[in-house]
Amino acid sequence: MIKNILAFGGMSIGMGLMLCLAAEPVAAQQPAAKKNWTPPKTPWGEPDLQGIWPLNHLIATPFQRPEKYGDRRLMTDEEFAAAQKSAQARNQRFESGAIPQADSGTQVLRLTSLLSDPSNGRFPALTPKGKELYEKMHGSYKPGQTVFDSPDDFDSWDRCITRGMPVSMLPRNYNNGIRIMQSPGYVLIVLEMAHEVRIIPTDGRPALDKSVKEWLGESRGHWEGNTLVVETTNFNGKGDLTNSGVPGSPPLTPASENERVTERFTRTDNDTIEFQMRVEDPDVIVSPFTVEYPMKLDNKYQIYEYACHEGNEAIRGYIVNSRFERTHPKAAK
Repeated sequence: MIKNILAFGGMSIGMGLMLCLAAEPVAAQQPAAKKNWTPPKTPWGEPDLQGIWPLNHLIATPFQRPEKYGDRRLMTDEEFAAAQKSAQARNQRFESGAIPQADSGTQVLRLTSLLSDPSNGRFPALTPKGKELYEKMHGSYKPGQTVFDSPDDFDSWDRCITRGMPVSMLPRNYNNGIRIMQSPGYVLIVLEMAHEVRIIPTDGRPALDKSVKEWLGESRGHWEGNTLVVETTNFNGKGDLTNSGVPGSPPLTPASENERVTERFTRTDNDTIEFQMRVEDPDVIVSPFTVEYPMKLDNKYQIYEYACHEGNEAIRGYIVNSRFERTHPKAAK
C-alpha cells in the first residue's frame, strides 16, 4: 500500500511476464543471437546495450512456478490458449471500468515461472540461519506484523530507500522502467522504481574491500564476447531476496552480507536482451536460484519521477494508527 500511494504519480505501466533459466551454472548459458544479425557496437567498440528496457511484459508470469506445472518451464498449447483468454477477459474488465486501470494490456508468455533453477521453479528453502533472520525482519508486507512503533519496524522499500537486489531487477505491476547507459569503462542501469542508478565499472578495477557494505552491493562488470557479465558482492545484509512486490514470490525473504548476484546481459537482436541472474546466499537459502527473462526495447517508454522519500507520511500513518489500535482496541474494531 505504501508504495502504491507514494509512487502512483510517477506510474508508467503495461503488462505481461516471462522468464527462463537452467539448472547448470549461469556461466554455461549463452543465448544465441538471431541468425544473420550483427550486434551493434558503441563508438569505443563494446557491445551496445543502451536503451530503455521496461519489464512490463513480464508481469503475468509468476516468480515461482505453480506446482501444477511440475518441472515444465513452458505451457502446453492448451494452457497457453487458456492463459491468453483469461488475460483478454481481464483487460476488457479493466478497460471498461469507470476509472482506467494501470495494469490493463496484460501480455502472456509461455513460461510457467521466472525461476528456472531449481528445476521445479520453486524458491529454495531457508536455512536455519535464514529462518532466524526471517523472524527478525520487519515490514508492512510481513505476514502477521501489526505493531509499528518506529521506522525500524519497516523494510527498506517501505522507507523508500531501495527495493534491493535481486528484487530491483524483477518486475512489478508499475514503475518497471529500466534504462541502460554506457560510457568507456562503465555501464549504468537506471531503475525507475526507487529512483536508483547502478554504476558498474567495466575497466578491470579491483573489487572494493570486503569491509565496505552497500544496499545494492558493489558491482564489477566484464565482457565475454557480446555478453556483459556483472558480479555483485559487498551487500549490507539489510535487504531482501524476495518481497511481495514481485508477483508470485514469497512475501519476504531476508538476505545476508554473503549474498552474491551474477547477471548476464546478451543482446540477441535489435529489440531483445536475454537476461540471466543467479543468486547465491548460503547463509539464508539451501541452494542458489536462477532467473532468466527477455528484456524488450521500448525507447518510447517514459520514466517518471518516483515520488517516494524516507520520512514519507505513510510511515507516520502506520505508526500513529498502530499505536491507536493498541491503546483503543474497541474503537479499532
